[in-house]
Amino acid sequence: MANFPDSENPNILTLAIMEMCRVRKGQEFRPEDVVKWLFPESWEYFVEDVHAAMDDLQKKGKIEVLENGEPVCSQGFANADLRIRSKS
Repeated sequence: MANFPDSENPNILTLAIMEMCRVRKGQEFRPEDVVKWLFPESWEYFVEDVHAAMDDLQKKGKIEVLENGEPVCSQGFANADLRIRSKS
């Protein structure tokens, strides 16, 4: 079984963030890139959800959330230009 962040009940957005981290190999990407990849026609409806998944992964130490290249706490930055980067 794969070592997913929450292997008992993986969230599709959590899995997609981790997969994008793997594919991007340390490069930063926007949370919106994840939902556009999964839901290209209706991605706007999932922005809050991807931010929640991002917050959870950041709390677990799986990813870094960046603003202007500097690590930030992702909570409360829903309208900021955030980027995600894998910690490993």
